[in-house]
Amino acid sequence: MSTRTWMVLAVSAVAFVGGFVLRGAVGPVPSVHAQQANRVFEIRTYTAAEGKFDALKARFRDHTVSLFEKHGMTNIGYWTPQEGPLAENTLIYILAYPSRDAATESWDAFRSDPEWKKALAESEAQGRLTVNVESLFADPADFSPIK
Repeated sequence: MSTRTWMVLAVSAVAFVGGFVLRGAVGPVPSVHAQQANRVFEIRTYTAAEGKFDALKARFRDHTVSLFEKHGMTNIGYWTPQEGPLAENTLIYILAYPSRDAATESWDAFRSDPEWKKALAESEAQGRLTVNVESLFADPADFSPIK
């Protein structure tokens, strides 16, 4: 091998080892996906109108979920009950926000979004999709694995 090749290998090795040394000295680099401390969670429950549950789920799947993200809401998860009468008409989901004020701002922006207004109007051309919407804001407990 040439001197230049050895020099490149040596510099690369030193940089590689140096990265581990510095990482230990300064601690781990925060992940861009790390959970934010003190988030606020909103637990929402939608009861679909008679015969409208599939249309409600389609609206979420095709429009709502991406619009939530567009307006700063973090989609945590969406659920439907497995059994009983609620399995036929109930959608439960959780959103996360940096703060309660951020939640208010996100909902205001979402509700005024022309894309949302269009999706809402088209999906409810034959009548409302929901008969009840419940919202509960919650803080994670100190022992919660999600914060």
